[in-house]
Amino acid sequence: MTAETVFDLASLTKVMATTFAAMLLVETGELDLDAPVHTYLPDFRGAGKERITPRHLLTHRAGLAAWQPVYYRAQSARQAYEYIRDLPLAWGVGEERHYSDLGFMVLGLLVERVAGEPLGAFLDERLWGPLGLASIGFQSAPAGAPPRPGALDDPGGPRPPATVAPAPVIGPFAATSHGNPYEHRMVHDATFGYRYDGDSDAWAGWRRYTLAGEVNDGNAFHAFGGAAGHAGLFATAADLRVLLQLLLNRGEYGGRRYLSPEVVETFLAPAGDGQALGWQAPANLPAGSFAHPGFTGTWVLGVPAEGLAVVLLTNRQNLGVDERGYYPDLVELQQAVAAIARPLPER
Repeated sequence: MTAETVFDLASLTKVMATTFAAMLLVETGELDLDAPVHTYLPDFRGAGKERITPRHLLTHRAGLAAWQPVYYRAQSARQAYEYIRDLPLAWGVGEERHYSDLGFMVLGLLVERVAGEPLGAFLDERLWGPLGLASIGFQSAPAGAPPRPGALDDPGGPRPPATVAPAPVIGPFAATSHGNPYEHRMVHDATFGYRYDGDSDAWAGWRRYTLAGEVNDGNAFHAFGGAAGHAGLFATAADLRVLLQLLLNRGEYGGRRYLSPEVVETFLAPAGDGQALGWQAPANLPAGSFAHPGFTGTWVLGVPAEGLAVVLLTNRQNLGVDERGYYPDLVELQQAVAAIARPLPER
């Protein structure tokens, strides 16, 4: 492996794609963090959802369920959205922080509606391309599928302007898991910490080969065609370092300004419960630090007080699950790496 090996970033998609896209739209005034989601997705209503705002989605306080096997009910991004829209809330809006993949699926679709083009195309045009990042992007799924259109285009209605789909990312790729044994157990084993109330045998599209260059996350792969707001992004450590440095520089990189310092500060400011807007705000690190993990074994950290950007990419799933059904735990490794950013005690 090198700094040019391409990794499936899993939930780093939430910050390196969806959150950055939201920042760009706030910068131009096209997105109001405190407007109801139905301002942008008019049918996102019912059972209290009228109160949900983009800020709630970014801080995981929208009350949406943490996870569901959306691909049991949806074979397209539009169907996935309709399924999530119609699900009852799991918690009260704004009451508590509950990390939610479903919330970022909705946020990704909202960003696409506001931007008028697919998430990857928007970011490639406005951020990744101008930064010269050549190995970051979403991969179409299944292999050979046509580029994914805007997910919420209404048949016969207005469509986003035509865009040239970014070229697929070229490896070499770090392989993730052999199939999806963890997700299979999430659905089939009620004692594993997740709950699916439907028929667990109603869907049998499980992949049974080693995944390399296609997104590991089942919802991103099966329901969203490879590109979703919560997962699906691929990149190298070198690319991620640039994006972290852009934030450490308060929106500037290589002599060009991409975001105002005010927008960067808004998104990185702690919002309670160890959470900022999109980013996590670790309480055990210097003030202003921001971080985020990804299920495949990825993790990034920014420490403005030290001017420090840390990118940790592993393919922990490639070892397979242990006898309890879990992949190797990277928390101790992350903590050891983060320890270098802690202020030394005075002597």
